[in-house]
Amino acid sequence: MHFQWSDRQIDRAWVLGLGGVALALFMLNLGGLALRDWDEGLVAQVAREMAQSADGQGWLFPMLWGEPYLNKPPLVHGLMAIVYRLLGISEWTTRLPGALLTAASVPLLYGIGREIFHRRSTAVFAALIYLTSLPVVRNGRLAMLDGATLCFLLLLLLGTLRSRRDRRYTLLMGVSLGLICLTKGVMMGVLLGAIALLFLAWDTPRLLKSPFLWLALLLGNLPVALWYGAQWLHYGQAFWGNNLVNQSLQRIWTDVEQNGGAPWYYLLEILKYDAPWILFLPLGCKLAWENRSLSWAKLAIVWGSLYLLPVSLMATKLPWYVLPSYPALALLQGAAVSELWQQGKHMGVKQFPAPFYSRIWVGLFSLLAIVGWVGMVYFGAVAQTDVQIVFGAIALTMTGVAFLLAQQDAQFLPVLIWGCYVSLLLFVASGHWVWELAEAYPVKPVAALVRQVPAGEKVYTSYPDNRPSLNFYSDRPIFPADEKRLKRVWRREPAPYLLLDESALTQLKLKSVKPLGKAAGWTLITKRSSKIK
Repeated sequence: MHFQWSDRQIDRAWVLGLGGVALALFMLNLGGLALRDWDEGLVAQVAREMAQSADGQGWLFPMLWGEPYLNKPPLVHGLMAIVYRLLGISEWTTRLPGALLTAASVPLLYGIGREIFHRRSTAVFAALIYLTSLPVVRNGRLAMLDGATLCFLLLLLLGTLRSRRDRRYTLLMGVSLGLICLTKGVMMGVLLGAIALLFLAWDTPRLLKSPFLWLALLLGNLPVALWYGAQWLHYGQAFWGNNLVNQSLQRIWTDVEQNGGAPWYYLLEILKYDAPWILFLPLGCKLAWENRSLSWAKLAIVWGSLYLLPVSLMATKLPWYVLPSYPALALLQGAAVSELWQQGKHMGVKQFPAPFYSRIWVGLFSLLAIVGWVGMVYFGAVAQTDVQIVFGAIALTMTGVAFLLAQQDAQFLPVLIWGCYVSLLLFVASGHWVWELAEAYPVKPVAALVRQVPAGEKVYTSYPDNRPSLNFYSDRPIFPADEKRLKRVWRREPAPYLLLDESALTQLKLKSVKPLGKAAGWTLITKRSSKIK
């Protein structure tokens, strides 16, 4: 008896398959590298203080080194704190919640594709393109808030699409929007919620008149109102000034901490890091405009433009701010490669008229192949074998794709997807996927040195910048200080602790120095008269 799968069974199989390959990519070597500075170090410390909160107040009113943490709502920090209590504190447990949520966003994008595309293959291509986008993989694996935001955004839009035929899904819209607000704040909730509402205004305006929608949005955001109300009652006006003004609104007109950039900053980021899928974006945009009466095109146009335009006009620019654009790009690119898949030669299938892939495609992928081979040779010469292997996989993939395109063979697409996936697996397995760690000295050996200092004692360093990852591993804040302040601390305090590089140690010319240890070019010193308790 011949068994035939139903559409629902096929969709479940794809959801499980996409979820499985996403988990493999997001979990491999997740805890193999130290936490990087700023986002990872800060988020991890807030989560640790929540987990160590004796009275439970820290879960509602999070703290950072004993001071109120008013930057972002604590949803993701709270998830990390739960994992800390269950599995202990490590790089792996710190990154686990964000990695799991980002992995879950891959089958969610497939679900969105199934709602808006006529062909299942287009939804599959979009999900696989999203899965093999370097910014999504790298930022989703980091202990940041952006992977969770991606997951909740896709939940929001999946609920939006399904609510067109079943109003019960408006509740999913409300809950998802609330989760976004409890992750990145109300300003991000307003921006991403506007994408859903403007899409409905264009595609299904009758739904905006439904009381179910507005009641669901109200119910879903009730926890947000309660949390913000609790902060206001606890901190007063200082909360609004810090959370809404300093951390949200001020970033619109001020380049906070000198993180500015030109209006085309994010276009360059996409151009640099979305290869090779960026090559299919022009065709995807062309198809969306030609089919703008269809739901998939409306969603991609509203999503891509409504998000990318405001963040590009903001004064503060950070690479991960553009991350919510990548699912929209994947929908456009999925539509493009699906069209190319239909046009190409398929074994055993006779097509009229004869398929034709432009020589431009062959040239572009040949160029990427050359970049891959050059990178493989270069990193082999500098003895970085793991990076050499990654570039070798890229070179083989792009060479094969260029050859198949020249043969008008549609199989270039499975080869490209599989090659990108394997290359990313090799990349995250290497010691370079958090490449920012190479920009400064390694913190873990230095932190081990600092932990000898008695609890409660301040440590000052000649390093000019604050390093949240060093603070986290040292389990204490370490204060950057210039030469003048270091001399003053040494002169006035009876038992000062200074963390100095070789240059500062020589230039300060301090007296009665007692070295406590050395690591990674840094020396921890105190006065000879002081004693380690």
